[in-house]
Amino acid sequence: MLIELTDIYREYVVGGETVKALDGVSLNISKGEWVAIVGQSGSGKSTMMNVIGCLDTPTRGTYQLNGKDVSHMDDDALADVRNQEIGFIFQNFQLLPRETSLANVELPLVYRGLPAKERRERAVEAMRKVKLEGRMHHKPTELSGGQRQRVAIARALASSPSLLLADEPTGNLDSATGEDIIRLFSDLHAQGHTIVLVTHEPKIAARCQRAVRLSDGKIVGDGPGPDIAYEKASAA
Repeated sequence: MLIELTDIYREYVVGGETVKALDGVSLNISKGEWVAIVGQSGSGKSTMMNVIGCLDTPTRGTYQLNGKDVSHMDDDALADVRNQEIGFIFQNFQLLPRETSLANVELPLVYRGLPAKERRERAVEAMRKVKLEGRMHHKPTELSGGQRQRVAIARALASSPSLLLADEPTGNLDSATGEDIIRLFSDLHAQGHTIVLVTHEPKIAARCQRAVRLSDGKIVGDGPGPDIAYEKASAA
């Protein structure tokens, strides 16, 4: 099992009141799955993404990622886990504008301390996987939105992570370009990559193998993507 969340709570104190962003969530995700996390604004899906991505730690409960208990690690240990285990893909791409696409893809490998030759080889291979061999020396400002997102996906792939974690990856793209990106995710899933995708768009969640619906910090639906994507939270 790649992801094992057991009775996870994430609580915040707001104006003297305790808010349960996650309220006793338990969830297992196997290696090779493609899972959408869906829900309305305020449902807890962003908090779920932050916990799964080791960007935040639960107030209580346990989280095992690829056999490691990451529930109560300190910031340095969590940073190491993120670098080794997780490839992040964000809505706004988060590319360095003055660097080439290839340099952006190499960046996580620099942090990992890999030799320059290995970094370059892995970055080039990742660019080939997303079909951007011809844009390796272009800067982000010279690319379309869809191409920038492909660079961001290549950057996530370059470190050979256990998990690809995507936050609204089509949110800044037009519908046709967004469809291209979802087809790319489908191809990566077919190649054996584990993908967790956070989205508010039912049509995106319906393309995923599995979807998990959150409401008020609780899981209210879990099943095949097409079945869960269009459920109303109130009916789940």
